Amino acid sequence: MSGTSNFAGEVWPVMLTPFTKENSIDEDGLCRLTEWYINNGVNGLFAACQSSEIFYLTFRERLKITEITIKATAGRVPVIASGNTSDSIEDQAKELNAIWGLGADAVILLSNRLAKQSEGSEVWISNLHKLLDKLDPDMKLGIYECPYPYKRVISEEEMKAMVDTERFYFVKDTCCDAATIRRKLSQIKGSMIRLFNANTATLLESLRDGADGYCGVMVNFHPELYEWLCSHIDDPNADTVSDILTMCSFIEGQLYPVNAKWHLSHLRNVPIELVSRTQDCAKMNDTIISEVEQMEDLVRKIRSSLKSGAGLL
Repeated sequence: MSGTSNFAGEVWPVMLTPFTKENSIDEDGLCRLTEWYINNGVNGLFAACQSSEIFYLTFRERLKITEITIKATAGRVPVIASGNTSDSIEDQAKELNAIWGLGADAVILLSNRLAKQSEGSEVWISNLHKLLDKLDPDMKLGIYECPYPYKRVISEEEMKAMVDTERFYFVKDTCCDAATIRRKLSQIKGSMIRLFNANTATLLESLRDGADGYCGVMVNFHPELYEWLCSHIDDPNADTVSDILTMCSFIEGQLYPVNAKWHLSHLRNVPIELVSRTQDCAKMNDTIISEVEQMEDLVRKIRSSLKSGAGLL
């Protein structure tokens, strides 16, 4: 593909959970999906996240999908996983220690589990330290600004507390604001923390500001274009690719994750069911199918143009 850059940002999908027609975990489907991600050049996998429907999985199911993913990768790419969906600090510690015990490369805390929406940074930081005291001291940690049940964007005080612990390595940022991301990048500079943007509209700008890559929903549709963008931020085509990806990303509002499962099973040769616990797969109508097909057709044309070295516009 055209263009060169010394920067190589990474691409991490937020993994889907394939279910059987009977609504149980499809173990074979999850292995096939893991293989598809790896074959399409991702740098790591985020298992047991919101796209995995973790708030609709039992604790045992969250452990199961993480364990299957780790085994399926066979060490080819790192696997991080979340799962602290409980309210109490004690129960969250049990969940996170169990995930770590499976061999995850890092365990990702959900930022909204450490304080109620009405509570400030003082409570959040206090609960963070209470939780850390109950976790395996060797556990590598990350943070995910999970939008459900409410989105808690990390404040300056909270980020400083994370940096000071010297235990955090990964931030999945969902603030969708370039200026806020720049502030966070300034705060984590020189630390072990790497920031991954989940928002396509601000991705290219954040990569140019020093973000480490993309970790978001749209890797479930076209990982190769995110890999290209994260590795070609100075390419003449980068801004156009970014614009197109931003427009494509609005499909997330059209019955995701069912539409992503349809895309994978019908257009990317990953045989999985459309079953979801968060959406009614029967609502996958002809209009949504057409939208997914048109998006895939556009993506194929972009890939071909980039591969040939031709300009996009």
